[in-house]
Amino acid sequence: MDATPAPAAPPPAPAPATRARRLLAPLGTLTGVVAAFTYVGLVDPNESGHYPVCPLLSMTGLYCPGCGGLRSAHAVAHGDLAAALGANALAVAGYAVFAVVWLVWLIHVARGARLRVSVPPFMGWAVGAVILVFTVVRNVPFGSSFAP
Repeated sequence: MDATPAPAAPPPAPAPATRARRLLAPLGTLTGVVAAFTYVGLVDPNESGHYPVCPLLSMTGLYCPGCGGLRSAHAVAHGDLAAALGANALAVAGYAVFAVVWLVWLIHVARGARLRVSVPPFMGWAVGAVILVFTVVRNVPFGSSFAP
């Protein structure tokens, strides 16, 4: 008589997630973004004392790539695209990219498909280069139109 135990049965496959459960992550993300834009829309960054000052600007007098981002978000929350672009055009481009990526994510999740994002390495370098050029240009006299 052999005393070895019988192999255990494999665990059952997990039940497929319902559509509502799949939508939790993208809708939760949207809720957080809408809450942040609502807060910035209600608490005006153009009035001093509500938000901390940019450390790079306060120590060096140079604009970082994010300077004007809160004023830009405030303008977007109020539907003023021209003011948003004037405060920080790169941030507005970031808002647009986020909106497109979020929408693609939502569509994939709603259809039950996985969103597979494959970003080639040069893309990171390209985004970094754009941010660097934007930062330099907004700090030189001929690029003052990009300064907040």
